[in-house]
Amino acid sequence: MPLFNRLTLVLFVFFIFIDAESQQLMTKRSTFYAVVGTSGGKLNQFDKMLEERGLSGLRNKYQTIGLGYQARINDFMLGLDVLHNRGGVNEFDDFSINYRTSRALLNIGYAFTEESKFQLIHYMSLGVGFLNFQMLPTHQTEDLDAFLDNPEQGYVLRKKDIQKGTFHYGNFLTEIGFQLSYDFDLPGRPESLQIISKLGYSFSPLEGKWNMEGISFDNAQSGAFIRVGAGISLPDRNFFYKDASISVSLIRGVHFTTPKEFNAILEGAGYNPLKGTPSNWGLRILGNTEKLLYGAELYNLALTGNATSVKEHTLNSLRVYGNMGYNFIEYRNFGLGALAGLGYGNIRYTITNDFKPDFPELFEQRYFDGYLRNSGLMVKPEIFAEYGIPMTKRKLFDLVFTAAAGYEIPIGNYKLGDLSMSSFMAGPYLSFGVGVRP
Repeated sequence: MPLFNRLTLVLFVFFIFIDAESQQLMTKRSTFYAVVGTSGGKLNQFDKMLEERGLSGLRNKYQTIGLGYQARINDFMLGLDVLHNRGGVNEFDDFSINYRTSRALLNIGYAFTEESKFQLIHYMSLGVGFLNFQMLPTHQTEDLDAFLDNPEQGYVLRKKDIQKGTFHYGNFLTEIGFQLSYDFDLPGRPESLQIISKLGYSFSPLEGKWNMEGISFDNAQSGAFIRVGAGISLPDRNFFYKDASISVSLIRGVHFTTPKEFNAILEGAGYNPLKGTPSNWGLRILGNTEKLLYGAELYNLALTGNATSVKEHTLNSLRVYGNMGYNFIEYRNFGLGALAGLGYGNIRYTITNDFKPDFPELFEQRYFDGYLRNSGLMVKPEIFAEYGIPMTKRKLFDLVFTAAAGYEIPIGNYKLGDLSMSSFMAGPYLSFGVGVRP
């Protein structure tokens, strides 16, 4: 069963269970937030290989940024977190060694406190992830033709490679933690500003699932963590507002753009072009209070294929937006509105060799893969329609279906080498989503 369907089923079963177990007095709360933090993640086997060569090990911690959502009914909590973790950069000769991981987690928890401005929640997270480990030149080339003539500049190792598409997320990951949060009232608004902190331990429970080229990278997915952040919360005392809600949706869409100029250069260098138009999987969080819309979304676009008979390549772009807008029409369970988004986008091209030796030979030879990257700001206008279907006898939540159309505009040239990719980053898109709204 695809990840999209699994998460939708879990959300549905959870709210059915809450409806069956809830008491006569009902309290509800929904929140979305952003967090930053730090965690341990020592790469034991790789560090041992470095020590045998008289070199110091890598830094044993990484930094985290993430986006999350929570729905709380009575004392039960269900949420989603999407986290990006980046290890420190280590310099070796003319190379930079670093790793990064990301995780998509479903959180299930229980609140120890009664409803108030302070919350203490114990939770467990179940999810999937991605791991990237690379040793590449410290300075990337500014000449695309020269790069394609000789792309073997280092090596890139990936497990559950989401740069081929978000549906590649995989392997089982878990977290156990505690959440402390406090609400600060916003004058004249039903929402509250929530300050949040999380601490706990994340780990990969199945040994050997993150092995690459003969070395275990399991420790990159494990370690104690602490995260702090802020967000917008709708406490139970403000849920009497008819149109006060914060919903979360999984989205799937297509972008009507192709890398025509880039493909021409690839073919001129003897590589196969990247075919088709990029599609995305993503997450949208949308608040609606008295027709004012606000929220965030992220999604991941990918094109992938065989560059040659022994190499494959990917062209990937991550987009993260903060959105504001207005709901023009609200009639029964139907809504029609418009959003304006300002956010971050990147463009990443990777060409990898299908045949690489295991460590330590890989560390000695090094020259196999190439990687180019750039980033900048993005803006977009969007119109959307949504329809909510009340679920359960007590109408604890709506099952929400969404359709959206918009146009993305890059701010900057997003160069790969000396080639501007802004024409690829710009273009219309169409997306569909399904989610829940307490």
